[in-house]
Amino acid sequence: MSGKSKHQVSSSVASAEMPPEVRSSKRTVIFAAAIAVIMIVFIAASLVYKNQKEKALQQTAAMNQALLASEHAPSLGKPDAKVHLVEFLDPACETCAAFYPHVKKLMAANPDRIRLSMRHIPLHQGSEHVVRILEATRSQGRYWETLEAVLTAQGQWTMNHRVYPEKVWPALEALGLDLERVRREMNSPEIAQRMDKDAADARALGVTKTPEYFANGQPMPRFGLEELQDLVRKELRKAYGADVR
Repeated sequence: MSGKSKHQVSSSVASAEMPPEVRSSKRTVIFAAAIAVIMIVFIAASLVYKNQKEKALQQTAAMNQALLASEHAPSLGKPDAKVHLVEFLDPACETCAAFYPHVKKLMAANPDRIRLSMRHIPLHQGSEHVVRILEATRSQGRYWETLEAVLTAQGQWTMNHRVYPEKVWPALEALGLDLERVRREMNSPEIAQRMDKDAADARALGVTKTPEYFANGQPMPRFGLEELQDLVRKELRKAYGADVR
């Protein structure tokens, strides 16, 4: 019998003579080692996927920023705030009216850290008329007051998702606006150009409903108030650290 054959026989005999509990322990160690290897591979793959996903999100945000940085849009907050929140809004949208106070609360809780820019996409029948009114009030420096008045009175000038333009005007009477000037300016070519720009950017960004939000170019992963709050707070933490409300 060759040396190799003797070694194989010796190994078989040794294995046969090994107590059952020792053989079971050995199998357990081998199994545990295999599980550990699988877990390491899984964790490594997860980290690679997470890094790739984060990189893709950053690239998407960077591309979006060019479309969202429009200088023509009305803005609220410090120009140098590190979180730029852009909202696409239809003034006749009930959800827009419901979300707006929550956006203001986020800004109030984090003063000087958030800049809000408003973009208009009139999706409801007749809401283009209200957008023109809003745009026209900007020359009097009263856009944000007018927006809040319009949203607060939304139920008075909309019915079944349709806008009744003449019913909007009573909501503006207490604001001290020169309403005749608003009527003159609302159909100006400049306002038409701003509205066209908003519509073009909305199409490029894939915005098909309102409200739609982007924080520093990042869109919400899915729609919802909690998702909006989480998105804004995430960008606040990235920009300012843990002191976020």
